[in-house]
Amino acid sequence: MPSHIKGLHHTAFRCRDSEQTRAFYEDFLGLPLAETLEIGLTKTGNQSQYLHTFYQMDDGSFLAFFEAPSMPFEFKEQHDFDLHIALEVPHEHMMAMKQKAEAENRECRGVSDHGFIHSIYLRDPNGYVVELTTKEDGHDEAVDPSQNGARAKLDNWTKAKREAGIGPDVAPGFGSVDTGTEIVGTAGERL
Repeated sequence: MPSHIKGLHHTAFRCRDSEQTRAFYEDFLGLPLAETLEIGLTKTGNQSQYLHTFYQMDDGSFLAFFEAPSMPFEFKEQHDFDLHIALEVPHEHMMAMKQKAEAENRECRGVSDHGFIHSIYLRDPNGYVVELTTKEDGHDEAVDPSQNGARAKLDNWTKAKREAGIGPDVAPGFGSVDTGTEIVGTAGERL
């Protein structure tokens, strides 16, 4: 049965300052500012001033941001595992963006080889990690659940967690999980 989900329309994040955010996503990354909504009254009756901006990607989807000065939010430098935005680009463009970032003294890590993708990592003005990634040979096979055992790996992980007493209500940082499988790094290297 199909999900009827056609694709990502937009994903939205908070931003500190809409102009700083625009400068990164439009001027640096090249994503055009496609729409700006000024919101004074939400559908739930909340009256305040918000700005909602949309940056368009080549496939027609958007990265969006809310600037909401009256609402508290903890901006921090996110760890890659906590939150990152991964954008697919051609390999040549990824390398050009790496050079551009380094020339502008921007934080830029990588190139990281994950086996089926190569990536660089940037940081936007809001503290979010932005990954520029390019598909490598074997990508489609690597992400094909009929070939990669994705569900069996998840089931094994969940079983090991539960056996270690780590349920869904246990906060992260509580313990470790030993699935009994070979440990590999983020680049697929055997550890």
